[in-house]
Amino acid sequence: MENILQELDSNIKISRPELYRDLKNPLGEHEIQRLEERYHVRIPANLKTVYQWKNGQKSSSYEAFVNNSMFIPLEESLEIATELTSMIGTDFEAENWWNENWIPIFHNGGGDYICYDTEGIFTGSKGQILEFWHRDEDRNVIAADLESFFNQLNKYYSETSVEEYDEFFTIEIQRGFPKNFIVS
Repeated sequence: MENILQELDSNIKISRPELYRDLKNPLGEHEIQRLEERYHVRIPANLKTVYQWKNGQKSSSYEAFVNNSMFIPLEESLEIATELTSMIGTDFEAENWWNENWIPIFHNGGGDYICYDTEGIFTGSKGQILEFWHRDEDRNVIAADLESFFNQLNKYYSETSVEEYDEFFTIEIQRGFPKNFIVS
C-alpha cells in the first residue's frame, strides 16, 4: 500500500497541485489509536496507512479527489459512520441500507459516500470498496479492495494528460466490477 500511495502522492503533487495543497497532514499512530478508542472501532491496516499518508481534505476544499467525491478526514468519517449506524432500524429499515461495518472515506457533499467495507457485506470480501447512495437502493461494490481502487486512480493519472483532466472524473473500474446489489 505504501508504494501505491507514494505514486499517488507524486501524481497529485505534479498533476493537481491545487488539490495537493488542500490535503491535510497525515495522522500519527497515536492519533489514530485515540480515534479508535473514542469511536469503538478498529481501523484496518491498509486504511490506517491511507490516513498516515494524508488525513483527507481541508473542509474548505471542494476539489474532487476521485469519482466526483472529496476525501474525508478520519475523525469526520467516523462521526458520519456513527450517525448513520444510529439510524439503522429507524430511518433505515431495509437491511444493509447502511451497515455498521462501513467506513465512508469519500463523499460528494450530498449525503453519498464511497465506503470501505470491513466485513465484506454482500460478497464476503473484507476490505471491498462500495458506494452508498442515500436515496437509491443499489449498493455497488466498485473495487475488490483499497489497493485496487488506488491503483486504478494511479492508472488514470498515468494515462491522462494534464490538459485532459476533468475535476469530475470517474476512474475506470477493474474487470468484474461494479458488482451490483439491491437493498429494499
